[in-house]
Amino acid sequence: MTQGQQSIPRIDVRDLCVRFGSVDAVRGIDLQAHAGRATALLGRNGAGKSTTMRVLAGVIPPTSGDVLVDGIDVRRDPLAVKRTIGYCPDVGGLVPRATPWEHLQLAARLRRLDGWEDRAHDLLERFDLGAAAHRVTAGFSHGMGRRMSVILACFHRPSVLLLDEPFDGVDPVGVEATLEVIADARARGACVLVSTHLRDLAMQACETALVLRGGSTVASLSAAELVGEEGAVAYRALLD
Repeated sequence: MTQGQQSIPRIDVRDLCVRFGSVDAVRGIDLQAHAGRATALLGRNGAGKSTTMRVLAGVIPPTSGDVLVDGIDVRRDPLAVKRTIGYCPDVGGLVPRATPWEHLQLAARLRRLDGWEDRAHDLLERFDLGAAAHRVTAGFSHGMGRRMSVILACFHRPSVLLLDEPFDGVDPVGVEATLEVIADARARGACVLVSTHLRDLAMQACETALVLRGGSTVASLSAAELVGEEGAVAYRALLD
């Protein structure tokens, strides 16, 4: 990857605002995230993290502001954005009557992937879902659903990987597998954005963090500034 490629953000958000009726869910967020790096969106529930991720994924339109994902204007061509990214939503995303293998089979067909079976097997085993590969997801626990959503997001090796609350309710095996997925994506030059309220895990996965509160940015910090007890104190102070 050249220096020029590194300097151009894969995610470039300027003054993003999202309003639902009379509620301002996001108020003027700026965000830049680069290839080969992982960035965290940190904050409590209601901070605007998931709304921001949904805009980046082309799920909801911005009310105002400029949003580019891999050079694509989300407002003008959300379908092209969806083709580019891998997205793990904060809730839902799975077909209750379909099995994990059927989910992956459909994803492979939609994205015209060849020779996908070995990767599908590997990811299911890595996330401890191999034994459940042919069980419908309606019976999955919350943590199992989270793990499957991460698998679907990274399956096609996207250039931009959006993981919204990937650690929520996930056991240590799933956490380790998710951290490996993030590391693998960074190693191949993908841009990774992780939304979570779990500071410790965010700092294991990411180099930098944008802290949100009430739909606005309150700080942009390095992982070094948020680790340990001092980092915990600093983070709590930002949320008060």
